[in-house]
Amino acid sequence: MRIVTVTHFFSAHGGGIEMVAGHLCSQWRAFGHRVVWVASDGDTPPDGIEAMPLRSYNFIEQVTGLPMPIPSLAAMRKLWRTVCASDVVVIHDALYVTSILAMLAAGRTRKPTVLVQHIAEIAFPNSLLRGAFRLASALVTRPMLRAAGRVVFISATTRDFFATVATKAPPLLLYNGVDGNVFHPGKSTLDSSARSTFGIPEGRKLCLFAGRFVEKKGLSVLRELARSRPDLYFVLAGRGPIDPQSWGLSNVAVCRGLSQLSLAELYRAADVFLLPSVGEGYPLVIQEAMACGLPAICGEESARADPDSSRWLTGVPVSLDSPEETARLVGVAIDGLNASPEDRAAMAEYAARTYSWRNMAEKIIIAVEHTR
Repeated sequence: MRIVTVTHFFSAHGGGIEMVAGHLCSQWRAFGHRVVWVASDGDTPPDGIEAMPLRSYNFIEQVTGLPMPIPSLAAMRKLWRTVCASDVVVIHDALYVTSILAMLAAGRTRKPTVLVQHIAEIAFPNSLLRGAFRLASALVTRPMLRAAGRVVFISATTRDFFATVATKAPPLLLYNGVDGNVFHPGKSTLDSSARSTFGIPEGRKLCLFAGRFVEKKGLSVLRELARSRPDLYFVLAGRGPIDPQSWGLSNVAVCRGLSQLSLAELYRAADVFLLPSVGEGYPLVIQEAMACGLPAICGEESARADPDSSRWLTGVPVSLDSPEETARLVGVAIDGLNASPEDRAAMAEYAARTYSWRNMAEKIIIAVEHTR
């Protein structure tokens, strides 16, 4: 079967949606399917997967931080032809130009489609952006969900947000997988010299963030928290338009371009994982932290994404309009955190048992076959 996967960027961009798409493409390829991954040309395509970069303009992200590449007219025609030559089209998230074009092309040529919806609503601090997103959700996301042959939600919160949308078939709730060969609760090998390499001082509680350096991930909250809590040390792993090094805080270190193995070491070395973000489904980094036995403090919507895992996640109300107050609440949660070794082991065991890329990929294929 020829599977065309459509995302806004390739996984080198560092976003969770792209990482999920990459893992699924690898699984389908291992199953023997031909996989073509279509995305904008802003990043290096992955090795081992047939990739089709689209000539695109990324000025929206450069100005606002929103990852919204606009393909050229020639790229749009290229995407249309690729979808028309496919057996099935898997689209990740509705609100991207490439997603909309892929759905239109698939509808015109009656190709089976799967829409994997990651996010629900983003509570932007800017009222204009909030209104624009809600309008786009009404005009684009909901019609896309109705048009898709099958819909996959990666979190219970996203599923519940769109519960009133009438889909062609009952939607699936499939959690993202975790690579258990990389993310596991083995003893950290970060000795004193390695901690120095990462910029981690001895004897201080280590708070880890991993993700894109963008507003919706709560970077303003982390800045206020680090400023008000010099007793804590923060490592921020990722990249993006916001530069945490410009904050000028001695208790903040930035790690860019880490391998998955290095990131797993940081999960195992940290005391708590922080993701004070908004507009999330079920961020992959939270699942990776859980698999390593690392307690997480996150937004309330993320803490409810998998009801069975919520006992191990500490949710706080996040308001990007009030980063100081949100930072205070996160600080209180950090001080109150008391995860026993048994709790951590149970959390890691649950993640290893529940979050599987293979199972997710298999269930999507089964859903596709039922729509053909």
